[in-house]
Amino acid sequence: MSTYDSILQGLNEALAYSEAQAQNSITHKVRVPSVDVAAIRTRTGLSQAQFARSIGVAKGTLLNWEHGRRQPTGPAQVLLAMLDKRPSLVSELLSAAR
Repeated sequence: MSTYDSILQGLNEALAYSEAQAQNSITHKVRVPSVDVAAIRTRTGLSQAQFARSIGVAKGTLLNWEHGRRQPTGPAQVLLAMLDKRPSLVSELLSAAR
């Protein structure tokens, strides 16, 4: 099967699934827990500016999360859930990359 055919097949399967026409399809749902961003940042010992920079978000975004005006989603939520379990994770990974 060519790359084009493989991509086309995948797109057709996704379309069928979205239109509820797919039968015997397997769906994986991953539940990422909600997180207390301020508590996580406090455990890292970083300031708001340092923490925001370390996870690649704007300080304003971090402030919105900490004050409950917005909730992290997608990759940010996953990263924060990992930091909740291991607050030193980002600093360990960034220092290893140097």
